[in-house]
Amino acid sequence: MHFVTAITEGPDVYDRDVYDDITQQFGELDPKLQHFLGAVASVSPFLTDLMRKEAVWLRERFDAIEIDQSIEIEITDDIGVALRSAKRRVALWTALCDFSGIWQVEQVCATLTGFADRAVQCAFDHAISQQILRGKLPGLARDAHPHDTGLFVLAMGKMGAGELNYSSDIDLICLFDEARFPLNDFFDARAALIKATRAATALLNDISSDGYVFRTDLRLRPDPAVTPVCMGVEAAERYYESLGRTWERAAYIKARVCAGDRIAGETFLKSMRPFVWRRHLDFAAIQDAHAMRLGYREKIGQSRITSISSHNVKLGLGGIREIEFFTQTQQLIAGGRDPDLRVRGTKDGLQQLAVKGWITTDLADGLYQYYRDHRKLEHRLQMVNDAQTHDLPSTDAGFERLAAMMNTAPGALKTALKDRFETVHDLTEGFFAKAPAPEPTAAEETADEEKITQSWHSYPALRSERAYTLFQELRPELMAQLRAASFPDQALVAFDRFLSKLPAGVQLFSLFRANPQMIDLLIDILGTAPSLSEYLSQNVQVLDAVIGGSFWDDWPGEAELRDQLIWRLAAETDYERQLDLSRRWSKEWHFRIGVHVLRGLIDAGQAGREYADLARATLGGIWPSVCAEFARKHGPMPGRGAVVLGMGSLGAGRLHAHSDLDVIVIYDADGVDTSDGRRPLPARTYYARLTQALITAMTAPMSEGRLYEMDMRLRPSGNKGPVATSWTSFQDYQRNEAWVWEHLALTRAAAIVGPDDLIHDIDAFRVALADLRNFETVAPALSKMRARISSVKSDRSVWNFKIGPGRLQDIELFSQMGSLLAGQKEQSVAAGIAGLVDLGIIDQAQGDTLKTAYEQFWTLQLGSKLLSEGAFDPELVGDGGQSFILGLSTSDQLDTLQNKTMLREAAARSIIETVLPEPQEDVDERG
Repeated sequence: MHFVTAITEGPDVYDRDVYDDITQQFGELDPKLQHFLGAVASVSPFLTDLMRKEAVWLRERFDAIEIDQSIEIEITDDIGVALRSAKRRVALWTALCDFSGIWQVEQVCATLTGFADRAVQCAFDHAISQQILRGKLPGLARDAHPHDTGLFVLAMGKMGAGELNYSSDIDLICLFDEARFPLNDFFDARAALIKATRAATALLNDISSDGYVFRTDLRLRPDPAVTPVCMGVEAAERYYESLGRTWERAAYIKARVCAGDRIAGETFLKSMRPFVWRRHLDFAAIQDAHAMRLGYREKIGQSRITSISSHNVKLGLGGIREIEFFTQTQQLIAGGRDPDLRVRGTKDGLQQLAVKGWITTDLADGLYQYYRDHRKLEHRLQMVNDAQTHDLPSTDAGFERLAAMMNTAPGALKTALKDRFETVHDLTEGFFAKAPAPEPTAAEETADEEKITQSWHSYPALRSERAYTLFQELRPELMAQLRAASFPDQALVAFDRFLSKLPAGVQLFSLFRANPQMIDLLIDILGTAPSLSEYLSQNVQVLDAVIGGSFWDDWPGEAELRDQLIWRLAAETDYERQLDLSRRWSKEWHFRIGVHVLRGLIDAGQAGREYADLARATLGGIWPSVCAEFARKHGPMPGRGAVVLGMGSLGAGRLHAHSDLDVIVIYDADGVDTSDGRRPLPARTYYARLTQALITAMTAPMSEGRLYEMDMRLRPSGNKGPVATSWTSFQDYQRNEAWVWEHLALTRAAAIVGPDDLIHDIDAFRVALADLRNFETVAPALSKMRARISSVKSDRSVWNFKIGPGRLQDIELFSQMGSLLAGQKEQSVAAGIAGLVDLGIIDQAQGDTLKTAYEQFWTLQLGSKLLSEGAFDPELVGDGGQSFILGLSTSDQLDTLQNKTMLREAAARSIIETVLPEPQEDVDERG
């Protein structure tokens, strides 16, 4: 398509003399094109000059078929002249495509950015090559490529995002990989690269008779007042780790390698991710960004829109920077948790924020349309005289010119712009500076309250001035909600305990400030569940999940959880960081289950399944990382591999908030004696150490804590046996040496992870154990086991829901006898009770009684573990905890619950003891 046929719009004629002059100069062209060129020239002295200088080239360009064909830099002996010539042509052609409507603002920005990339690459290649030719770079031959120096250039700001404006400067950071040079040559290499950087920026920045290429700004580098224009990567990393500020984090959202050694540059940007993207939701960034916004307003002397005259399109209220800050700040808040938000462009940023639910789609679309309109206006202002201006005209004549450029009337333009700036300001201001809520009308703190609150200022979380200021802002609302709690005195004491254990406060208080509804959830937890409160004080980052994820959605299930963890771990290459990541991930899901129980969204049965799903997904998700790390030294698993077998409550798929994990590992070397790796190991040693590596991965107290406690005592021969058991030894032991209790335990065994064929073999073998046992051998052994448990664990408190005849553990053991004798594959208590009924050991009514008792005891056990890690104590958990337990058990008061519990226990105990014989000392527990 030829240019003339693609023109759909154009400016109004402003300066008639210029219009006539240009239409005459291009008189041989199509009349439509003549008029268009004349109109463009009439509104822009700068473009008039370019048309005259580039008239020959422009005529040739109009004859080209491809309008979008890029303008190449024709390298000559004088690189400076070549760059400036290309810049003139890019500036002219871009303006014409913009005015004509052929290009939208996105393509205008992309074209300018693409040329900037090529110009920077040419300038730096030339400057570095000069240093190489002069022998100034140690260790490099004279024909070495410039990239061999390890220098790379980062495009920052609008250039990094691909959003350069028409007369933009370019923000660059120049770094080099000092590891490319021997230590003794570092200073010589750095000196040469500093000279090359200065020469390259002069090629771009200096004004000559041919103009300039780009105004170039190198001041975004670390501490520019005292650092050289090109610095080593290590020094830059040290600066950002220790002194980096929020605005620098925001700047690196858009950072992009535009020239030089791209591999070194991408490696550096990857190393910067922890600095830019915090692991937790970073609501403190809102206040930092707002402070910067207020600084800009103070700089330009504007706190509200009173007149459109001289209004700054970029920094003024409702301007470009408002939309960019709105977008980038929310990216900083959540981008550490969600890599999809780590995008450079404003359009992509707004779209991703909408997709992820941080803003509405309507808001994202609306703000981006305003952003496009602002950028188009910015381009028009800068096209007048190629000036880096963002100020609207201050005179009527200036507005008449601008109106002509925008193809509208001056009055209509002023009205539209004022409306647009005010709308953008209204849409963004609330995010940064939330309107203060009316202060609660609560009374002054009472003397009893002051006894508790008077020490708050000394707590670690409130020692910084910023944290204290934020907390004081929140304090009236916090106190009001604490007083409104069901049991206010206990809630205040719980909050005091929570606050005293917080290591820091800025992030949490910023989160509460931005999300006041979170205070309600906190008070609910503090006033009800002491154990969950304790957990929260040590892991406040789990609150991120409430805001930044699918916290209130349906439970995803074990398989989806495992896939999610594996996917996240695969994105992290460092093993220790993988372990920390798994802990953060698991804690958030663990907290979610507790909150859902507390809020009545799930019952105890569902919660037990969810805790078990999470534990299984964590084991199954971390196992590939453990195996890969181990294999780096010792090679892959010899033979068929290993199966991690969940035992006890983990195998049965029912855990509570403080459950440890009973696990055994079974491997099959399948005749392979040693592993095949850099440091090969005998098969037995290999699997023993691999199992120990898994235990360490799960239990080691990393910076993010530990995942779970692991218990391996259910393996053959208990603590005396190897931590990993060979498949052959396992079968032999179970057939010939195992005790009855070990076969009972295997009825709850479930494979968590491992090769399918070995899992199939283990399951088949486990079910076949029924052939080795009968009621006459199992029942006496179980009776003796119950007596031993009763003698060792003598706590017969009615509030101990687990231990004791007729209670949780007792019913579980009795049901395991049913699973073993009936050859049940399913691991649940209900399946075991069904087996007892099928075998005629108990009748259906007795089975129902046992299941009802078990479900009640399980409900009370799960609920009590949310309140306290130890046994349930009504006095310790307080009124809120008591109310929670009563609600779970559908009882109106503790006496009623106590009576109900004792009746269930007596009924279950009677059934079990009717079936089992009296315990005898001489019973052989091996059967």
